[in-house]
Amino acid sequence: MKTLIAALAATVLLAALPAKADDLASIRAAKTLRIGTEGTYAPFTFHDASGALVGFDVEIGRAVAKKLGVEPQFVEGKWDGLIAGLDAGRYDVVINQVGITPARQEKFDFSAPYIASKAVLIIRSDNEAIKSFADLKGKTSAQSLTSNFGRLATEAGAELVGTDGFDQSIQLVITGRADATINDSLSFLDFHKQKPQAPVKIVAEEGNADQSGIIMRKNNPELKAAIDKALSEIRADGTYQTISQTYFGADVSK
Repeated sequence: MKTLIAALAATVLLAALPAKADDLASIRAAKTLRIGTEGTYAPFTFHDASGALVGFDVEIGRAVAKKLGVEPQFVEGKWDGLIAGLDAGRYDVVINQVGITPARQEKFDFSAPYIASKAVLIIRSDNEAIKSFADLKGKTSAQSLTSNFGRLATEAGAELVGTDGFDQSIQLVITGRADATINDSLSFLDFHKQKPQAPVKIVAEEGNADQSGIIMRKNNPELKAAIDKALSEIRADGTYQTISQTYFGADVSK
């Protein structure tokens, strides 16, 4: 009987407790949106020559916070622990080109996508022999050997030339030590923005885009709706396009 009474009392107590408030309420109460970001991942989030935190995602974060009527507070951390920090409550959202994947969606919520990137085929500007992914057969492609881009090049019949990443891959193409590289469209746009005279070009791109969103803890429908509304508004008023052109010279939402 005592056990039953204790259980009933606990049930009544739990029922009397308020449900967990949506994170949007605490963000507005604190007048601050805490944003997790790397700070070492140009052009998305990095420090300029003066030491200031800048970048595409930093500007998006500031614009979203402004629409929410709060101040942005950036909390920097290494990529490996960034999403875990969100889970631990160290910040409210992560804005760091976080790809929307089924595995992440099981545990977290995402805003509507605000970045789209595709695998693109890059060659020297004077190369007329390669016009499509199929033309890679028998050619050399500079790739990180364990990347998805390397897998695509192998499937197309290319011989891989191993590299440490985009910068090394593009240099091998420029110097003629590799015929091509398959890489991320955003990386190419950033490179082309910095070095518009570099003798390289895109000749093909995959049809499907990988999309990124602002990631937040689950069960915060009001916060998600507010962030989606903010993203929609900065697209409508031209803020998004200005930021995108500044860092990529193109609209990277499409």
